[in-house]
Amino acid sequence: MQLSKTEEQLMQYLWKLEKAFMKDLLDIYPEPKPATTTVATLLKRMIGKGFVDYKTYGKSREYFPLVKKEDYFSKHVNGLIKTFFNDSATQFASFFTRKTDLTKEELEELKSIIDQEIKNK
Repeated sequence: MQLSKTEEQLMQYLWKLEKAFMKDLLDIYPEPKPATTTVATLLKRMIGKGFVDYKTYGKSREYFPLVKKEDYFSKHVNGLIKTFFNDSATQFASFFTRKTDLTKEELEELKSIIDQEIKNK
């Protein structure tokens, strides 16, 4: 299951806050802030999709993510690799290193990470 762009934006805020009441979520949005009903609708959909849950305190709900940011991101990257790079991580890595504006230092750091992963295997 995937989030829409607006749901994903709200999820980013929820990951940042870790847990939040409606007021906290509205406060973190930049101007112009969405209507409370809009955020409530997004939260309801995200709860239905299994991304968010809440605890009730009287009449208030404290929302929290059920999915870790890293897990969500990993699923997206793997989907990109499968869809656009013929399920080849090598093709993805080649594209990423050649078509992005990585500095020499960033490439060296990436090489170091890869070398360490090779040693670990």
